[in-house]
Parts: sequence; structure tokens; C-alpha cells
Amino acid sequence: MLHYLETNSNDPAYNLAFEEFTLESRREGEWLILWQNSPTVVLGLNQIAAAEVDVDFVRSHGISVVRRATGGGAVYHDAGNINYSLIGDAGDSSSFSLARFMEPVCAALRSLGVPAEATGRNDIAVNGLKVSGTAQRLSGSRVLHHGTLLFKTDRETMSAALRPDPGKFESKAAKSVRSRVGQICDFLPEGTTVEDFRRAMLAALGASGLVRESLAPEELAAVGVLAEEKYRSYEWTWGRAPDFGFKNSRRFPGGTLAVSLDVSEGAIRGAHVSGDFMALLPCTPVEEALRGVRFERDDVRRALEPLELGPMLGGISLEDVLSLIFG
Repeated sequence: MLHYLETNSNDPAYNLAFEEFTLESRREGEWLILWQNSPTVVLGLNQIAAAEVDVDFVRSHGISVVRRATGGGAVYHDAGNINYSLIGDAGDSSSFSLARFMEPVCAALRSLGVPAEATGRNDIAVNGLKVSGTAQRLSGSRVLHHGTLLFKTDRETMSAALRPDPGKFESKAAKSVRSRVGQICDFLPEGTTVEDFRRAMLAALGASGLVRESLAPEELAAVGVLAEEKYRSYEWTWGRAPDFGFKNSRRFPGGTLAVSLDVSEGAIRGAHVSGDFMALLPCTPVEEALRGVRFERDDVRRALEPLELGPMLGGISLEDVLSLIFG
């Protein structure tokens, strides 16, 4: 018997909080959640946000960035993507595997005429094209397995949102593997909508018995608190990351400027500025002003605005500096 919940939301922070609350509060039985997000980049637990996301693009297009509590790479969600969460007993170590949860999803897809198979470490593919990425998290004797189902995602936006410059960042943190992606809709009858697909997957996954459930009002209130305090916080999404180094250089009319930064817990701990620009004064105040500042465009702007940069950077402007660091 499968217990089924819906979040009734497309807010990514709320949906991740709902998923975590269910994992921690439903300690018996098998549970399923199907949910959708508004356009969002979802980071893996141990990734560096700035190394995975085109920050300017997502902000200018109103795309959210959130961090989930499971490992793996960054993924893009939108209204053409269905997400599923399966929660159950972890069992012993010999039975704990991604395949244990991926196979029922593949079987459900195959029952709809989609020739899905588990491939690689944690993907589901159709004819060699990735249509789902999955991840897991243990909580005591319980396990959360969740994944994406790419029904008809805006691949152009997905590619642009996940398009950082890999040469700017150095870190031991996991970087997403860019895979060739497919669309499940291409393998279904013409005219099938994402809602048709959602209903069909629910019926297939719950074929042996499905019980629709809901969280109590006080539980939903707790989900809202968790969303606000954890999944919407800067510290969780941007600050929770391994230390990393940033470096970039560019030729401006005033000369070449190179900036190297050491970033820890989302804040700049050390900065070094160099180049062949015609400086009249040492640029030490720039380096000192950056220390302790969050690795965010607006925070760096506020830190440097009080400085008279012209004499220190040979005519290279604040906007030039920001574009060098953040694109």
C-alpha cells in the first residue's frame, strides 16, 4: 500500500521543506509525493552555487536557486518537469541501492510505453537520452529517494541557467555532469499533456494500492517554517558549500585586471588584485574591503562603492570589477 501526498505548491523552497518534513515525520510505510516547481535550479548538497549557476541569467529571468538535502548534480525544474519523492524503510546495507527505487519508476514509465531503463550511477534514460536524475538521503532507518521526470522541459533555458564559466572556479566540490537530455513527451501519444502524464504515473506507481493522505494544518505550518528558515536562507543555498577559489582576468581599456578570491562558507576570506593597469595608488584598500564580504554581486558592490577606485585601478571602474567577478 502506497501513501500519497501532494504539496499543492510550485514554490521550490516549500516543496523541499514538505519533502523533508514527510521524511522525518512519517516513520512507517511507503510514501509518494509528486510535485512541480516554478522555474528553478536545484543544487546538490555539496555543490558550489556560483560554480553551477549563471547567476545573472537566473536573476534576470526570475529563476529560483535552492539547495536540496541530497547529493548529486544541479538540475533545472520548470512546469514541464514532474518530480517524485519515494520514502520508505532503508533496510539493510545489501538492499540499499538506487536501483531498488529506480526500477519501479522505470517499470511505471514502461507501462506507459516509454522504454525507460536505469543507466550509469543514478540516471534513467530512454533510447540513450537522460530523462531523469535521482538522489537519495538516509534518516535513521528511513530513506528518501527522489528524482526528476523531464516531460517537456525548456531545454534552452535549462542550458542557459546551468552555464557557468568552468575556468573561474577551483574546488574539490562535485560539479554537475552535463548529459544529453531527452523529453518523455516524445515517447507518448501526441497531445499528451504534463497533467495527463502526472495522472498516468500516479496510477502506475500506485497500481498495487494507493491511499491519498494530507498533512494536518499544524504540520503544514511547520513545513512553512522549515521552508523559510532553511531552504530560503542564504546560508543554506549559497553559504553552505566547500571552500573554493575564484580567479579571473580581463583586458579593459585601462589595462588587464586579475582578481583572485578565497571563498569560505559563502564569504570572501582573502582577495588579491593584480594586473598591468596604470595605478597611481596601491590597491590594498580594495583587497581589504572585500574580506568578510558575502560572495554576492550586491554585497561586493556595497563594499567597494565607498572607495575611489580610479587612482587604484588605473581607470577600471566598479562595473568593470563586478562584471569580471560575476559576469
